[in-house]
Amino acid sequence: MNNPAQEKLPNITELLTTGGDSRILLSPETGLNKYGCPPFPEPEVLSYGSVTASTISAKSFVGVEKFYNRLLDSPGSEAPHIIYARELDRIRAELISLCELETIPGLEIIITTSGTDAHLFAAQLVSKKDSPLSVITLEPEETGSGVPAALCGKIINAGNAIKIISVYARKEDGSLRPQATIDAEIESHAIANIKSGRNVLLVLTDVSKTGLIFPSLRCVMDLHTRFPDMIDVLVDACQFRLGSQALRAYLEQDFLVAITGSKFITGPAFSGALLVPKILAQKFRAKLLPNELGLYSAAADWPKGWDMQNILPKTANYGLLLRWEAALEELRAFHALPTSAIKSFLQDFQAAICERISGNPAFEPLPVNKLIRQSEDWSSIQTIFPFLLYRKKSNGSRELLNREETERVYKLMGKDSLHCQIGQPVLCGSRNGIPISALRLCNSARLTCDAASPQGRGAKTVIKEAMQVLDKAAMLASLELL
Repeated sequence: MNNPAQEKLPNITELLTTGGDSRILLSPETGLNKYGCPPFPEPEVLSYGSVTASTISAKSFVGVEKFYNRLLDSPGSEAPHIIYARELDRIRAELISLCELETIPGLEIIITTSGTDAHLFAAQLVSKKDSPLSVITLEPEETGSGVPAALCGKIINAGNAIKIISVYARKEDGSLRPQATIDAEIESHAIANIKSGRNVLLVLTDVSKTGLIFPSLRCVMDLHTRFPDMIDVLVDACQFRLGSQALRAYLEQDFLVAITGSKFITGPAFSGALLVPKILAQKFRAKLLPNELGLYSAAADWPKGWDMQNILPKTANYGLLLRWEAALEELRAFHALPTSAIKSFLQDFQAAICERISGNPAFEPLPVNKLIRQSEDWSSIQTIFPFLLYRKKSNGSRELLNREETERVYKLMGKDSLHCQIGQPVLCGSRNGIPISALRLCNSARLTCDAASPQGRGAKTVIKEAMQVLDKAAMLASLELL
């Protein structure tokens, strides 16, 4: 017998736009969310913007439909929050299995609606009553506009004063600062704050909006080893562009790790998680955070045995469940591929895109360092390709598009018969006093499956369509009416 409470559930497309924040609400005019995505598949779209967001795939939508029907068939005697808790436990177990984290004993997972909320929870968990907290993190242009407010607790009006220290990865013209200079600045900030009696949360970004790992792993490891009682580390892996080996390595160092299913994995926007290793879970289990977190979290989002389960509302966020189920559909397919096939395609894609961006005068590649990890796997291969746009002038020279013009190109990419998704413009300084932004073409788990699985369309097709996306961007950049 169907559960009457479940029968009253909104339909799937409605649920996919609930339980997050205003960014996933649909515009009445366009029927799209802030990222330009509808809550249903658009198979004709060339989807190369996973660094920002992706439209749900047809395959994931079918999986979500099956899951939704299972919710409707739940026993009539079960309350929604009981069903919600059970399904979240299943999602936790499957994440651990798919990411090959069974060798990390005592690992616990806090489910969050977004990567921003994962940052909020991490900062609140490491905060101490007897000493204020300083957070050292990458500039918001490379992480997310809402991250600083989340880290310092502004979005919940937390009483404990948290200081945010932003460090820049790039110079004013968009070129990279020397790694040694960045690491020295990070070290200087950390030591100065510790000497002044503050604890430190050091955020290791893996990877940023333009594909950077920041700061260097060596810098983070050194500081964490020297000041184990004063420095906690949060790995911002919200892009989820890292393999199981790299993920395990972070957790084995007792680092918190934030992930989402909505970037590289290409699930619909707003599904996150905070991975908490055993030693930290034991410290945090009895910690009570501000009651205002009830606006962002439900009791079942937190692991069993945590005191937060006793103060948060026993509600069910079915939208979050459906979005995680969609992400898991993509993750299952990706992890079913042989590692050799993944690496081969990612390498071929990288070579083709870098050659096109470097060889076409309409583009200038924004510099990105080689990804350095503790273990060499597929995630050492570049999957985010940022670039500046130029138009050709009548005298044969080329002119760099300014920030407003680049924004207009981005918006036009999603219009007309060739509908392309590409990463939103990222602020990257200025040239000759003119503010500039970079667009980003991205690889993803979904594209990799399309290229490398027997059921997919093949690598040549995926790369060919990526070239079409770049060709359209170059054509739009040439328009004088931008």
